[in-house]
Amino acid sequence: MPSLSRRSFLRTAAGTAGCALVGRTRSASAEDKPGGFLLGIQSYSLRHYDVAKALQHVHEFGLHGVEFFGGHFSHESSPEQIDAMKRRCAELDIKILGHGVNGFGKDHDANRKFFEFARRAGIRNLSADPSEDAFDSLDKLVAEYDIRIAIHNHGPGARYDKIADVLGAVKGRHKNIGACADLGHYIRSGEDPVKAITLLEGRLFGIHLKDFAEPRGDAPGVILGKGQLDVEEVFKALKKVKFPADGCLSLEYEEHPEDPLADIRECLAIATAAAKKVA
Repeated sequence: MPSLSRRSFLRTAAGTAGCALVGRTRSASAEDKPGGFLLGIQSYSLRHYDVAKALQHVHEFGLHGVEFFGGHFSHESSPEQIDAMKRRCAELDIKILGHGVNGFGKDHDANRKFFEFARRAGIRNLSADPSEDAFDSLDKLVAEYDIRIAIHNHGPGARYDKIADVLGAVKGRHKNIGACADLGHYIRSGEDPVKAITLLEGRLFGIHLKDFAEPRGDAPGVILGKGQLDVEEVFKALKKVKFPADGCLSLEYEEHPEDPLADIRECLAIATAAAKKVA
């Protein structure tokens, strides 16, 4: 979905701010962090909805975290738009855990725009698909802004298809350059998603919780745990590697975009039960 215009965004934010919220608003507490994990959602899962409605759904799911994709919250947003989004998320007790997946290249000034956006928005984690010539620029920017770059694996044929591709890219780079492990895409690539978590220890800043029916490129997406993903083992591994408390742990469900709500609720219930069992 295209980003909202500045005028329509501000109008929407102002209007929704005055509406009554569904349920009582409160800050995230221990009971909202099953197993000690703050579970959020990649807003791409709700791409059929405009950003105001998507955030309302996030709130209704009982979640306190979101990772925005650019169609809901553009890195080219004005300062007024960014501040309006921060206010709306605060009203809903939703923390902006991350943003992406963003492309980065050799152009240092173009890369800096993402970091300026993230700093104003209070975003620590930028999931990314950087080109090979982007890393000298990113080394400087992650140090300057103390904002993380989390390399995302897009599946078969992509630049960072395999676990080894990500490990090779981060080797020798600043400690703030790491990985956003899309567990579903690792399945599609014939990789072990739990092993990915283990091997990326210390460089793992993001997770896209996702499941596929089979380890092949054209496999259909499924409810968490209904395919190849062992959800309990995922949370055991995250606990073992001490996934950072300010990392970006996001459910991403890409199926049935016109009406994904029931499936998303089922995925969240399965993830929450697994995290609690591990705890």
